[in-house]
Amino acid sequence: MAYLLYTLTFLVLLSGTLLYLTRARWLPVAQDTLTNLRERIHVPGTDYLYSRLAPGGSSFEDDMEAGLSSANFDLAGNVASGDGRAGLDDGAKREVLKIMKKRRLKFDEARRVYMEQKFRENGIGADGRPRDPKFVSFS
Repeated sequence: MAYLLYTLTFLVLLSGTLLYLTRARWLPVAQDTLTNLRERIHVPGTDYLYSRLAPGGSSFEDDMEAGLSSANFDLAGNVASGDGRAGLDDGAKREVLKIMKKRRLKFDEARRVYMEQKFRENGIGADGRPRDPKFVSFS
């Protein structure tokens, strides 16, 4: 029984080493195959999975590719006009993507939840008025 265990361990180590040493040859083929397989097979729940943002500077195009655009928050106009600004705020993007993934929400809903959290942190009520007891409004 021990010989079987040692033989199996040796074969696993040998095959792992060979795969590691030849990864430049087979890894691109495997990635293409997996990408094609993912495109053909629809797995329920994958509509809510989003890719990570590129580190460093980003643009409005990168934000659109990351799923941070909708009919109500359209970045296509910025891209079409050749807007050279850096894109959306990196911290806010991370938070919105985290909300989208954790709560399985679409972009507009995740953006609303994020804004409500920011309002709550800054002492602003859901109706948009400050929750400061000293606040006086003349309307």
